Amino acid sequence: MTKVPGIDQLLTNNRAWAAEVERTRPGFFAHLAEQQSPGYLWIGCADSRVPANEIVGMEPGELFVHRNVANLVNHADLNALSVLQFAVDVIKVKHIIVCGHYGCSGVRAALRDTRLGVAEHWIRPVRDVCEAHRHELDMLPTEAARVDRLCELNVMQQVRNVCRTPIVQDAWRRGQKLAIHSWVYGLGDGLVRPLGPTVAGLKSFDELGASYLMRGAF
Repeated sequence: MTKVPGIDQLLTNNRAWAAEVERTRPGFFAHLAEQQSPGYLWIGCADSRVPANEIVGMEPGELFVHRNVANLVNHADLNALSVLQFAVDVIKVKHIIVCGHYGCSGVRAALRDTRLGVAEHWIRPVRDVCEAHRHELDMLPTEAARVDRLCELNVMQQVRNVCRTPIVQDAWRRGQKLAIHSWVYGLGDGLVRPLGPTVAGLKSFDELGASYLMRGAF
């Protein structure tokens, strides 16, 4: 079992990291502090094995990030909606990436209908996705395969949820360039896989239809 370092070690690591960055890239932090103008909003899972910036090789300041268990976008979640509105209306990102990952523990718990206390209520929308696609999931040979497919279906549902927010729809109506992407990350190989076509406006959202995304939510 890996030993967890103490908090003091984390502070020591931070000082060493900051000193190394400043040594190799003088003025980096001063420049970073001047402004925030990322072109991307990343909506991902809180899993510690899925570091958003590192996965896509981007520096601090280049990716606006929101993370929660099982990368959900819920119409009642003011945290997620506030991040989304800030990203679209204030920062004016050009891309929103919803990225799940294979082997997600939250998705697995939803598939198994595991009792998790408060977290059980949080992942209930994933359970709804599971029930909507039960026939397809039951056709798969192993639980691991069912979990991974549900991870994909959940991402696609969250993309639909993002697209149906007034925040995104109003942006499209006023002609703002904004594209929504559905991705899934492989823990075993470090690769990102696009799941479907990019949604870049009301017309392209309507064209996806029920064959790509389940109905419901928002």
